[in-house]
Amino acid sequence: MPTRKLENLLSPCNEGDLGSLISRAQRMGELTDILCNALPEPDRCAIVAANVREDGELVIICASSAWASRLRYETERLLQAAKDAGVSAHTCRVRVSQG
Repeated sequence: MPTRKLENLLSPCNEGDLGSLISRAQRMGELTDILCNALPEPDRCAIVAANVREDGELVIICASSAWASRLRYETERLLQAAKDAGVSAHTCRVRVSQG
């Protein structure tokens, strides 16, 4: 088995290995930041993570059911923020983090 340098395994420029995983995590982090900034100040800490599925569903993860209820009222704002950022999303689902 060939030995690879850690920097080559972690480089987002490399196809395969861990590069694609790191690129996806970076995109998810950027989307999470965009969505957090689209919310009013007191709600910005509600989103733990965000992702867009291949079918165009925007999935937002929050820390508690109380935040989930509150964020469900903001789905149109969140979808618009995602679209403004170039993300093709047409539905929004809010989930509660399991841990």
